Amino acid sequence: MGTIVAGLASSHAFAFMEPGQWDEFREHNRRMLEQRSGVLPPVQDAVHDEDLAANRARYARIRGGLDRLRDVLAQLRPDALIVIGDDQDENFTTANVPQIAVHVGAEFELATPLAQSRARHRVHRELAMSILEQGVREGFDIASLGSFSDDALKSHAHAQVLAHVLPEADIPVVLVFLNAIHHPAIEPSRCEEFGQLLSRVMQGRPAGERVAIYASGGWSHFTAGYPWAAYRGPHTHGAIDTEFDREVLQLLEDGEGRKLAELSDADLLEHGEIELRAWIALVGALGDRPADFIVYEPFHRALMGMAVAAWTPEPAER
Repeated sequence: MGTIVAGLASSHAFAFMEPGQWDEFREHNRRMLEQRSGVLPPVQDAVHDEDLAANRARYARIRGGLDRLRDVLAQLRPDALIVIGDDQDENFTTANVPQIAVHVGAEFELATPLAQSRARHRVHRELAMSILEQGVREGFDIASLGSFSDDALKSHAHAQVLAHVLPEADIPVVLVFLNAIHHPAIEPSRCEEFGQLLSRVMQGRPAGERVAIYASGGWSHFTAGYPWAAYRGPHTHGAIDTEFDREVLQLLEDGEGRKLAELSDADLLEHGEIELRAWIALVGALGDRPADFIVYEPFHRALMGMAVAAWTPEPAER
């Protein structure tokens, strides 16, 4: 029987950028929405309440958390890392968006300007195929990806994570895609069930196999790529639902993360939490227990609430 030795999770996008870059990327994102909608959204008033020095001090907690995730992997040296995230019209197109997909190719290269790496990563194909095959047998309609165009992983939800936590590309990976930004999207309860599937897959894997799972995405953010056509709430571009974020934080701190699976697609959409699906899948795989550590900071200059967390069921050593 295999073992899930760690659960790791973080936001992406601005979370992997230094605060000095945020204003430029925030304005670029605002202009993207203007191109898509024909209307330039206003800048949130809260942006003017933040200054660079204070943001750098708060962001140090996020960067420290991200570095800690990299250190956990370096210490544990699992046999594979499963990365769960969404694709934002990078490897998939709007004409072909699976709700769940698993990459079963041999290897790939990181190819996105948001991940400063051109490393080639090996895929743990046996594990990827186990997830695909057992998932289909259990009624999950999982799409399989044999390769990317030019073998290039462009999804920043996955590529930014790999560039940071596996800079040497020395642990085989499995890429899982959960639809988040294209409406309608997979329900949170089904995300939890998919996480439980990962746990069952590991129970059938070879004895001694050790796997870590990384959930990439969230928390609250309303950016240019948000499914605005389906949104009917009061929030506008750049808003952060900090109250809801803190409710999520409390559940994870208390070891009650499985309550997140009781939310609906409409709940996630209302609060800017559409990428929380990856975290819900991770909790489904791990079961209820408090995170070993979790940090949260909202940044209006970065358009998002940022969070980093880890669960390590066994000591971080090998």
